[in-house]
Amino acid sequence: MTTVKSAPRTATTIKIRSKSEHAISRSRDPYQELMLRLFQDETTAQRGRAFLSLVEERQRSGDPLKTREWKELLEEMKVSRSAFYAMRNKLLGAGLITNRGGEYRLSGMFSRDLADMARWWWTAVLNKSLENL
Repeated sequence: MTTVKSAPRTATTIKIRSKSEHAISRSRDPYQELMLRLFQDETTAQRGRAFLSLVEERQRSGDPLKTREWKELLEEMKVSRSAFYAMRNKLLGAGLITNRGGEYRLSGMFSRDLADMARWWWTAVLNKSLENL
């Protein structure tokens, strides 16, 4: 088993809540709840959310956010280079964004990974039919 300290840089952790009242879909602000599960503190969660919103906005407008715009991003977000890249790497590791061809884009990897884990747990561990998921 890999510990958090020795995990590869491309990996990330997510907090899982066991009580149904903590379900993301029941939250008043699901986006914020997701960010708080990825980041340890609220400030970084806010930055992550702002960055994802910017990536989404630029992608939808047809002008994806370029990796070479990092200096402008640091100024806009009022963060250090190391803080920005730590936050960005967490989003990349979680599969929420990709960095291809020098552009940041939203990614479906996070959703596919969670769905795959759910199917595996439901069928292989709980031994239930996939139709009942």
